[in-house]
Amino acid sequence: MDAEVIVVGAGPAGLMLAGELRLAGVDVVVIERLAARTGESRGLGFTARTMEVFDQRGLLSRFGDIEISNQGHFGGLPVDFAVLDGAHQAAKTVPQSHTETVLENWAEELGADIRRRHELLSLKDTGDLVEVEVQGPDGVHQLTAGYLVGCDGGRSVVRKTVGFDFPGTAATLEMFLADVKGLDLEPRMIGETLPGGMVMVGPLPGGITRLIVCERGTPPQRRETPPSYDEVAAAWKRLTGDDISHGEPVWVSSFGDATRQVTEYRQGRVFLAGDSAHIHLPAGGQGMNTSIQDAVNLGWKLAAVVRGRAPESLLDTYHDERHPVGKRLLMNTRAQGLLFLSGPEVQPLRDVFTELITYLPVSRHLAGMVSGLEIRYPVAGGRHPLLGRRMPHLKLSDGTGRSVGSSTQALHAGRGVLLDLAGNPELRRRAAGWRDRVDIVTGQPQDLAEDSELAGTTAVLIRPDGYVAWAAPGCHSDLPMALDRWFGPAG
Repeated sequence: MDAEVIVVGAGPAGLMLAGELRLAGVDVVVIERLAARTGESRGLGFTARTMEVFDQRGLLSRFGDIEISNQGHFGGLPVDFAVLDGAHQAAKTVPQSHTETVLENWAEELGADIRRRHELLSLKDTGDLVEVEVQGPDGVHQLTAGYLVGCDGGRSVVRKTVGFDFPGTAATLEMFLADVKGLDLEPRMIGETLPGGMVMVGPLPGGITRLIVCERGTPPQRRETPPSYDEVAAAWKRLTGDDISHGEPVWVSSFGDATRQVTEYRQGRVFLAGDSAHIHLPAGGQGMNTSIQDAVNLGWKLAAVVRGRAPESLLDTYHDERHPVGKRLLMNTRAQGLLFLSGPEVQPLRDVFTELITYLPVSRHLAGMVSGLEIRYPVAGGRHPLLGRRMPHLKLSDGTGRSVGSSTQALHAGRGVLLDLAGNPELRRRAAGWRDRVDIVTGQPQDLAEDSELAGTTAVLIRPDGYVAWAAPGCHSDLPMALDRWFGPAG
């Protein structure tokens, strides 16, 4: 075989997946049609959950100074994300191009083979491996791998070639996105609903202004090339009355509100992640974040199976866990689109939502939905409040007050982590057979609030993606059963 895994697409999902696989020692080849990153950044910043994911891999420092904020929105209605319990706030104005640069450098440092100017022509799942035909700079090549993951975006060649079912609704409108120099506009960070549509204005570094323009009643177009800036300026003037034609466009694009999701994230030896598996209105900046989290969920599982440490059945949990997340993403972005982009007939609904958001449980629910912090995977065998949820940042000490790290630092290597919070030697003995894939970390909780969901917890088994697989007390299944379930038989 040429690689154990082939990843198609070097966007955020593909690069994150490549890094995750390399952390586990899996040989991975990434093929990317484009010769270089475009510099275009549809996504800006990342959610609190993605901040946690990057922190769990020790990547946050690579981004430099990050502007953070607790201010968000749901369908253009302000929501205070400070109501959430997390170590991180959301990152603002980090261009997607910068995120891709960080992830590509990380993946290459780990040994990922990223091949640009390579376009997928065909693929075949033989049952034993995947065969692909690739057009490269020096001709057509055949490659083979044990598995292939399509991370090649909303128009995924992998999805179409394999024949994944992709039901949903077609676009009903067209929106313009433009980064422009030379404009002096009042920021409208969460957008403004106007009689004829919606506009959004956000300042970016380097004197660039991000514009989003949606004019109601404009049917979607099948474009072979991006729209002109003249179209953007004309729509802006019709909606606001202001002339921005003097601006200097950096780049211009368009998108719609099409909403689709594949019915299965896996067919045999082929998987889909990110926009290849789900497309939606980019409301609340959730798309790139969900894509990265798809990759983190799949990466450690695929690596475990490739390495022969876990049974093939572990791979089925990728669809079982991520398909409901994608479905919920589509639901909430459609709801936001109705609130944000509809006409005056929806104003009563906006008024009701505005009133509801003032109630703390409602605000916390919406903020958790958009941030990704509310995700809970189905895990049988216990009632601990964190079971199936992401592990919160927990500082650890040696009992004398001296810091010995944190639960977040323990995940830097991308391995499973068993936190022994009570100095229990029996715990170490029972987990001994999994030491080749699970790190045992001993420490006492530091600065733990009395009402914390970790209060009284003596041990936590954390998956490499940062989600809790077992906890004591509170789980009925024994620790070896949980280790066998998620990490394969003892060595």
